[in-house]
Amino acid sequence: MKPGRPAPVTLARGAYRELVRVQQVLRSESVGGFLLLLGAAAAMVCANVVPGFYFGLRDLHVGAALFGVDLDLSLGHWAADALLAVFFFLVGLELKHEFIAGDLREPRTALVPVVAAVGGVAVPALIFAAVTFADAEARRGWAIPAATDIAFALAVLAVINSHLPAALRTFLLTLAVADDLIAIAIIAIFYARDVQAGFLLADVVPLALFALIAHRGQAFLLEHAWARWLVVLPLGIVTWVLTYASGVHATVAGVLLAFCVPVRPPAGSEAETARGLASVLEHRLRPFSAGFAVPVFAFFSAGVAIGGWSGFVGAVTHPIGVGVIVGLVAGKAIGITGATWLVTRLRRATLDPSLAWIDVFGLAVLGGIGFTVSLLVSELSFGQGTPHDDIGKVAILTASVTAAVLASVILGLRNRHYRDVGEADSGDADGDPPGLPAT
Repeated sequence: MKPGRPAPVTLARGAYRELVRVQQVLRSESVGGFLLLLGAAAAMVCANVVPGFYFGLRDLHVGAALFGVDLDLSLGHWAADALLAVFFFLVGLELKHEFIAGDLREPRTALVPVVAAVGGVAVPALIFAAVTFADAEARRGWAIPAATDIAFALAVLAVINSHLPAALRTFLLTLAVADDLIAIAIIAIFYARDVQAGFLLADVVPLALFALIAHRGQAFLLEHAWARWLVVLPLGIVTWVLTYASGVHATVAGVLLAFCVPVRPPAGSEAETARGLASVLEHRLRPFSAGFAVPVFAFFSAGVAIGGWSGFVGAVTHPIGVGVIVGLVAGKAIGITGATWLVTRLRRATLDPSLAWIDVFGLAVLGGIGFTVSLLVSELSFGQGTPHDDIGKVAILTASVTAAVLASVILGLRNRHYRDVGEADSGDADGDPPGLPAT
C-alpha cells in the first residue's frame, strides 16, 4: 500500500443508488424464497403420502417434436429444463448488471465477493470428492454442494426478522451472483451430454439475431411491450430448443440470452430514471420466476420417498449424503469465511468497523443453503429419480435446513447490533453523520 493512501476496507457500504437496487432485488427474492419453501414442502408431503399421484404427475410426458428436436418430455424435465431457463435468464441479467453497472465492474470492489465465492465452491467440492473418493459413480456429484440459493437464504432472513446491514446484504447478493456464475460454468462444461456440433452452430443464428435486435432496437422494444412478446420471445424459444438439442443443458440458453440484453438505457435518454432493456425484462419476469417457475421446479424436484426413519438415516449416512451435508454446512462456512479473511489479509485491508468476523461467518453459514441449483446438479449427476439422486436430494434438504437453523442462531444473536447499523445507514443516506463504534 502506497504512503498516504487509506487502507482498503472489506465489506464497506457502497453507493446509495446501488444499495437501493440491492434492497429491491433482495425484497423480491425473499418472497420467492417463501414460495420455494412451500413448493419443496408440498413435494415432500405428496411424495410420501400420495406417492402414486406425485410420481405419476412428475413423470407424465407432454410435448412433441419441434425443428426436428424431440420435446416429448416429462413434467419434471420441463420444470428443470424450461422453467429453470427463465430463472437462469434472470441470473444472467443480474450477472451482466453487476459487471456493467454494479459492484463487479470495479476489480477492487469485486475481489472480495468473487474470491469468497470461489472459496465457497472449491472447499465443499473438495470435501465431497474426499468423502466419495472410493465410489466413482458417487463422485459424479462433486458439484452438488457448490451452489448457494439466494432466495432460500433470504426467506430465512425474513423469518428471523434479520436487520442485516447494507454492506452484508450487498456482499450476500454479489457473492450469490459470483457463485451462480461459477455454477453456470460448471453446468455448461461438466454436465454437457453428447454435444451435437450442428445444433450448437445453428444456435448462433437466433442468438446473434436476438442480440442485434435487443441492442439496435432497444428503444423500440422499451416503447412497445408487444414487440418483446412477438419478436424477442420467439427467438429466445428457438435458442432454447437448439441449446437443448445440442447436448448443453438447456438452462444455459437463458444465461446466453441474458448476456445479449443491453443494461444501459438507449443513447439519448435524458431522464435519470431511464432504464435499460435488462432492467425492464428483469422487472417483468422476476414475479413469474419467483412466483411460478422456481416453486414449480422445487415441487417436481424435491419430492423424495424417504421410506421412514431408516430410509432417512441410510441417506444421510451414505457417502453422497455425508459429502453433501458436510460440504454445504461446513464447507461453505469454511470456504467463504476463510477466503474473505485471506484476501483481506493479503490486501492489508481492515473489516468495516461496524462489523465483526462473526458476521462474515454467519453469512457464510447462510451460504450453506444450497437448494435450487443443487437439486438441478443432483439430477444432472445421477439422473432424475435414481437412488443416488434421491440420496443427494435428501442430503440437500437436510443440509439446507441445518444451515438455515445455524445461521438463524448466529445472525439472530447479532440482530440488535444490525438494527443499530441499519439506523446509521439510513442516517447516512439522509445526510446525517455516521457514528457507530467498532464492534
